[in-house]
Amino acid sequence: MVRIRVLVVDDHRIFAESLAAALAAEPDVDVAAAGSGPAALRCLERAAADGRRFDVMLVDADLGTQPVPGARAVVARAVPDNGEEGLVDGISLVAGVRSGQPAIRTVVLAEKDDPRRAALALQAGASGWVAKDCSLQRLLAVIRGVLRDETHLPPALLTGVLRELTAARKHRTESERLVESLTPREREVLRCMVAGLGRKAVAERLFLSPHTVRTHMQNVLGKLGVHSTLAAVALARRAGVGPVDLAGDVVERGGQLA
Repeated sequence: MVRIRVLVVDDHRIFAESLAAALAAEPDVDVAAAGSGPAALRCLERAAADGRRFDVMLVDADLGTQPVPGARAVVARAVPDNGEEGLVDGISLVAGVRSGQPAIRTVVLAEKDDPRRAALALQAGASGWVAKDCSLQRLLAVIRGVLRDETHLPPALLTGVLRELTAARKHRTESERLVESLTPREREVLRCMVAGLGRKAVAERLFLSPHTVRTHMQNVLGKLGVHSTLAAVALARRAGVGPVDLAGDVVERGGQLA
Protein backbone atom coordinates (compact mmCIF):
# COMPACT_ATOMS: atom_id res chain seq x y z
CA MET A 1 0.00 0.00 0.00
CA VAL A 2 1.32 3.43 -1.01
CA ARG A 3 1.08 5.72 2.00
CA ILE A 4 0.30 9.43 1.79
CA ARG A 5 2.24 11.70 4.13
CA VAL A 6 0.20 14.75 5.17
CA LEU A 7 1.26 17.79 7.20
CA VAL A 8 -1.53 19.80 8.87
CA VAL A 9 -0.56 23.43 9.59
CA ASP A 10 -3.00 25.37 11.76
CA ASP A 11 -2.49 27.60 14.80
CA HIS A 12 -5.80 26.43 16.32
CA ARG A 13 -4.47 23.47 18.28
CA ILE A 14 -7.77 21.66 18.84
CA PHE A 15 -8.69 21.84 15.16
CA ALA A 16 -5.22 20.74 14.03
CA GLU A 17 -5.11 17.78 16.42
CA SER A 18 -8.68 16.72 15.61
CA LEU A 19 -8.08 16.85 11.86
CA ALA A 20 -4.78 15.01 12.18
CA ALA A 21 -6.44 12.28 14.25
CA ALA A 22 -9.26 11.89 11.73
CA LEU A 23 -6.85 11.61 8.81
CA ALA A 24 -4.58 9.21 10.70
CA ALA A 25 -7.51 6.79 11.01
CA GLU A 26 -7.23 6.19 7.26
CA PRO A 27 -5.15 3.07 6.52
CA ASP A 28 -3.03 4.77 3.84
CA VAL A 29 -2.41 8.15 5.51
CA ASP A 30 0.42 9.23 7.82
CA VAL A 31 -0.10 12.61 9.49
CA ALA A 32 1.91 15.20 11.38
CA ALA A 33 0.73 18.59 12.66
CA ALA A 34 2.42 21.98 13.07
CA GLY A 35 1.02 25.00 14.90
CA SER A 36 2.72 27.76 12.92
CA GLY A 37 4.56 28.57 9.72
CA PRO A 38 7.97 28.36 11.39
CA ALA A 39 7.11 24.97 12.93
CA ALA A 40 5.92 23.74 9.55
CA LEU A 41 9.17 24.79 7.88
CA ARG A 42 11.20 22.96 10.52
CA CYS A 43 9.03 19.87 10.10
CA LEU A 44 9.46 19.95 6.32
CA GLU A 45 13.22 20.40 6.63
CA ARG A 46 13.55 17.45 9.01
CA ALA A 47 11.43 15.24 6.78
CA ALA A 48 13.49 16.14 3.72
CA ALA A 49 16.73 15.47 5.60
CA ASP A 50 15.41 12.03 6.63
CA GLY A 51 14.36 11.22 3.07
CA ARG A 52 10.69 11.08 4.08
CA ARG A 53 9.20 14.16 2.42
CA PHE A 54 5.56 15.01 2.87
CA ASP A 55 3.22 14.56 -0.08
CA VAL A 56 0.51 17.06 0.86
CA MET A 57 0.42 20.07 3.17
CA LEU A 58 -2.91 21.39 4.51
CA VAL A 59 -2.55 25.06 5.47
CA ASP A 60 -4.89 27.29 7.45
CA ALA A 61 -5.85 30.30 5.30
CA ASP A 62 -5.74 32.48 8.42
CA LEU A 63 -2.44 31.16 9.75
CA GLY A 64 -0.90 33.83 11.96
CA THR A 65 2.21 35.71 10.85
CA GLN A 66 5.22 34.90 13.01
CA PRO A 67 8.96 35.64 12.64
CA VAL A 68 11.38 32.78 12.18
CA PRO A 69 15.14 33.22 11.60
CA GLY A 70 16.25 31.95 8.22
CA ALA A 71 12.78 31.59 6.73
CA ARG A 72 13.34 34.49 4.34
CA ALA A 73 15.59 32.32 2.17
CA VAL A 74 12.68 29.92 1.74
CA VAL A 75 9.96 32.42 0.88
CA ALA A 76 11.79 35.41 -0.62
CA ARG A 77 11.33 34.54 -4.27
CA ALA A 78 7.56 34.44 -4.03
CA VAL A 79 6.61 36.81 -1.23
CA PRO A 80 7.11 40.59 -1.10
CA ASP A 81 9.83 41.60 1.35
CA ASN A 82 8.38 44.01 3.89
CA GLY A 83 11.62 44.46 5.77
CA GLU A 84 10.91 42.00 8.58
CA GLU A 85 12.84 38.82 9.07
CA GLY A 86 11.31 35.59 7.89
CA LEU A 87 7.58 36.30 8.02
CA VAL A 88 5.59 33.16 7.33
CA ASP A 89 1.81 33.48 7.04
CA GLY A 90 -0.45 31.02 5.23
CA ILE A 91 0.00 32.30 1.68
CA SER A 92 3.72 32.94 2.24
CA LEU A 93 4.14 29.39 3.49
CA VAL A 94 2.41 28.03 0.38
CA ALA A 95 4.68 30.11 -1.86
CA GLY A 96 7.82 29.16 0.00
CA VAL A 97 7.10 25.45 -0.03
CA ARG A 98 6.21 25.61 -3.71
CA SER A 99 9.55 27.28 -4.36
CA GLY A 100 11.70 25.11 -2.09
CA GLN A 101 9.94 21.73 -2.34
CA PRO A 102 7.78 21.84 -5.49
CA ALA A 103 6.84 18.15 -5.27
CA ILE A 104 4.70 18.86 -2.19
CA ARG A 105 1.08 19.67 -3.02
CA THR A 106 -0.56 22.30 -0.82
CA VAL A 107 -4.25 22.75 -0.01
CA VAL A 108 -5.59 25.80 1.82
CA LEU A 109 -8.25 25.27 4.48
CA ALA A 110 -10.57 28.27 4.85
CA GLU A 111 -13.27 29.36 7.27
CA LYS A 112 -15.16 31.12 4.45
CA ASP A 113 -15.04 31.45 0.68
CA ASP A 114 -12.98 34.42 -0.53
CA PRO A 115 -12.30 34.63 -4.30
CA ARG A 116 -9.48 37.16 -3.93
CA ARG A 117 -7.58 35.17 -1.32
CA ALA A 118 -8.25 31.91 -3.13
CA ALA A 119 -6.77 33.44 -6.28
CA LEU A 120 -3.72 34.59 -4.29
CA ALA A 121 -3.32 31.07 -2.93
CA LEU A 122 -3.41 29.57 -6.43
CA GLN A 123 -0.91 32.16 -7.66
CA ALA A 124 1.35 31.21 -4.76
CA GLY A 125 1.23 27.57 -5.83
CA ALA A 126 -1.68 26.01 -3.94
CA SER A 127 -3.47 23.11 -5.61
CA GLY A 128 -6.74 23.58 -3.77
CA TRP A 129 -8.97 25.72 -1.55
CA VAL A 130 -11.32 23.78 0.74
CA ALA A 131 -13.79 24.80 3.43
CA LYS A 132 -12.73 23.82 6.94
CA ASP A 133 -16.20 22.41 7.61
CA CYS A 134 -16.18 20.08 4.61
CA SER A 135 -16.61 16.36 5.22
CA LEU A 136 -13.65 14.11 5.82
CA GLN A 137 -14.55 12.21 2.64
CA ARG A 138 -14.43 15.45 0.65
CA LEU A 139 -11.06 16.40 2.11
CA LEU A 140 -9.61 12.96 1.39
CA ALA A 141 -10.88 13.22 -2.20
CA VAL A 142 -9.08 16.56 -2.54
CA ILE A 143 -5.86 15.19 -1.03
CA ARG A 144 -5.85 12.27 -3.45
CA GLY A 145 -6.89 14.53 -6.31
CA VAL A 146 -4.06 17.05 -5.93
CA LEU A 147 -1.60 14.16 -5.94
CA ARG A 148 -2.92 13.47 -9.46
CA ASP A 149 -2.12 17.11 -10.32
CA GLU A 150 -5.76 18.18 -10.08
CA THR A 151 -6.76 21.66 -8.88
CA HIS A 152 -9.72 21.77 -6.48
CA LEU A 153 -11.98 24.78 -5.86
CA PRO A 154 -15.55 24.99 -4.54
CA PRO A 155 -17.85 25.49 -7.58
CA ALA A 156 -19.27 28.68 -6.01
CA LEU A 157 -15.78 30.21 -6.04
CA LEU A 158 -14.81 29.37 -9.60
CA THR A 159 -16.23 32.44 -11.37
CA GLY A 160 -14.83 34.85 -8.78
CA VAL A 161 -11.39 33.24 -8.79
CA LEU A 162 -11.20 33.32 -12.59
CA ARG A 163 -12.16 37.00 -12.51
CA GLU A 164 -9.44 37.72 -9.95
CA LEU A 165 -6.80 35.81 -11.91
CA THR A 166 -7.74 37.61 -15.14
CA ALA A 167 -7.50 41.00 -13.42
CA ALA A 168 -4.16 40.08 -11.86
CA ARG A 169 -2.81 39.03 -15.26
CA LYS A 170 -3.96 42.32 -16.78
CA HIS A 171 -2.31 44.35 -14.01
CA ARG A 172 0.89 42.33 -14.32
CA THR A 173 1.01 42.85 -18.09
CA GLU A 174 0.53 46.60 -17.70
CA SER A 175 3.16 46.72 -14.96
CA GLU A 176 5.62 44.79 -17.12
CA ARG A 177 5.06 47.24 -19.99
CA LEU A 178 5.81 50.20 -17.72
CA VAL A 179 8.96 48.59 -16.31
CA GLU A 180 10.18 47.87 -19.85
CA SER A 181 10.08 51.61 -20.53
CA LEU A 182 12.90 52.14 -18.01
CA THR A 183 16.53 52.35 -19.03
CA PRO A 184 18.89 49.63 -17.74
CA ARG A 185 20.24 52.02 -15.11
CA GLU A 186 16.73 53.00 -14.01
CA ARG A 187 15.78 49.33 -13.68
CA GLU A 188 18.82 48.77 -11.47
CA VAL A 189 17.80 51.74 -9.33
CA LEU A 190 14.29 50.28 -9.13
CA ARG A 191 15.68 46.95 -7.94
CA CYS A 192 17.58 48.84 -5.24
CA MET A 193 14.32 50.54 -4.23
CA VAL A 194 12.61 47.13 -4.04
CA ALA A 195 15.44 46.01 -1.73
CA GLY A 196 14.60 48.94 0.56
CA LEU A 197 17.76 50.95 -0.08
CA GLY A 198 17.65 54.70 0.45
CA ARG A 199 19.14 57.30 -1.86
CA LYS A 200 22.54 57.36 -0.13
CA ALA A 201 22.84 53.56 -0.11
CA VAL A 202 21.89 53.37 -3.79
CA ALA A 203 24.49 56.04 -4.60
CA GLU A 204 27.22 54.10 -2.77
CA ARG A 205 26.23 50.83 -4.42
CA LEU A 206 26.13 52.17 -7.96
CA PHE A 207 29.02 54.64 -7.58
CA LEU A 208 26.78 57.59 -8.32
CA SER A 209 26.21 60.92 -6.62
CA PRO A 210 23.09 61.26 -4.44
CA HIS A 211 21.90 63.97 -6.84
CA THR A 212 22.14 61.60 -9.80
CA VAL A 213 20.32 58.88 -7.87
CA ARG A 214 17.59 61.38 -6.99
CA THR A 215 17.17 62.17 -10.68
CA HIS A 216 17.00 58.46 -11.56
CA MET A 217 14.41 57.87 -8.85
CA GLN A 218 12.29 60.77 -10.09
CA ASN A 219 12.51 59.39 -13.62
CA VAL A 220 11.48 55.95 -12.39
CA LEU A 221 8.41 57.34 -10.59
CA GLY A 222 7.47 59.42 -13.63
CA LYS A 223 7.77 56.58 -16.14
CA LEU A 224 5.85 54.20 -13.87
CA GLY A 225 3.14 56.81 -13.33
CA VAL A 226 3.30 56.68 -9.53
CA HIS A 227 3.99 59.29 -6.84
CA SER A 228 5.84 57.38 -4.14
CA THR A 229 8.57 54.82 -3.65
CA LEU A 230 6.06 52.48 -2.00
CA ALA A 231 3.82 52.56 -5.08
CA ALA A 232 6.82 52.02 -7.36
CA VAL A 233 7.89 48.97 -5.34
CA ALA A 234 4.36 47.52 -5.44
CA LEU A 235 4.23 47.96 -9.23
CA ALA A 236 7.69 46.42 -9.59
CA ARG A 237 6.59 43.40 -7.58
CA ARG A 238 3.55 42.93 -9.82
CA ALA A 239 5.87 43.00 -12.82
CA GLY A 240 8.08 40.35 -11.27
CA VAL A 241 10.98 42.67 -10.48
CA GLY A 242 12.94 41.35 -7.52
CA PRO A 243 15.32 43.18 -5.18
CA VAL A 244 18.95 43.69 -6.01
CA ASP A 245 21.19 41.04 -4.43
CA LEU A 246 22.60 42.86 -1.42
CA ALA A 247 25.11 40.06 -0.86
CA GLY A 248 26.38 40.17 -4.43
CA ASP A 249 28.85 42.40 -6.21
CA VAL A 250 28.13 46.06 -6.74
CA VAL A 251 27.78 47.45 -10.23
CA GLU A 252 31.14 48.44 -11.65
CA ARG A 253 31.98 51.93 -12.85
CA GLY A 254 31.78 52.30 -16.58
CA GLY A 255 29.64 49.19 -16.88
CA GLN A 256 26.76 48.65 -19.26
CA LEU A 257 24.30 50.25 -16.88
CA ALA A 258 26.11 53.57 -16.62
